[in-house]
Amino acid sequence: MPTDYKSVKKQFEKSMNEYDDNALVQNIVALKMICEVAQISINFENILELGSGTGLTTKKIAREFKFKNFFANDLVEKSKIYVQKYIPNANFLCGNALKIKPPKKMDLVISNAMFQWFDNLESAVGTIKKSMNKGAILAFSTFGVDNYKELRDITGLSLNYKTLGEIKNILEKLGFKILYGENFYEEMSFKSPLELLVHMKKTGVNSLSDEVWTFKKVKDFCDKFSKKYPKTILTYSPIIVVARKK
Repeated sequence: MPTDYKSVKKQFEKSMNEYDDNALVQNIVALKMICEVAQISINFENILELGSGTGLTTKKIAREFKFKNFFANDLVEKSKIYVQKYIPNANFLCGNALKIKPPKKMDLVISNAMFQWFDNLESAVGTIKKSMNKGAILAFSTFGVDNYKELRDITGLSLNYKTLGEIKNILEKLGFKILYGENFYEEMSFKSPLELLVHMKKTGVNSLSDEVWTFKKVKDFCDKFSKKYPKTILTYSPIIVVARKK
């Protein structure tokens, strides 16, 4: 089923005020990704961040990298306010990441916890590649096949996650040299299944489905979760990839 970007936009817009306090794993991933890129270079003339959101990654880019022009993109217009808090002269491009038209070729395209929303990763990366200079760096994080496995087991809801190997193959096919790739796991613990659902709402992940969570659905989920799992945990399976356009 194709991603409903209107629903994704709506849910992330709702969660923005509470996102940073709850996106603990996304913050860990951003730090690791920035660190890996910095080992290759900290100097980039033109940088494009896709899915800038609340500026969680933007803040780290501003602190670690030197650049002339910074461009940020997000579905949510409000993201511009967050981005310009950290990079006041940032150029903001609102809309679908695959439909924006950056005015310059990029030396670094970076994105944290957003690529999993692309329906066709190969097509998406092919589009993004067109906005990159030869030798430019593409750095992104996404999530692997075990991501939110507890949620998938109970509800059947899941995105079309890929393995690190599949992602590497796609990038190499498109003319990228893989510089770094990692798939790791982080578990979050909650006091109850209801608290887990609240966490997902506050990180915008309830946009996995546009179904209305009625009281009965919430109760059914909590009952099924408690029956299947003795402890309330949620598994994250982040993937970080850094590649160079040949």
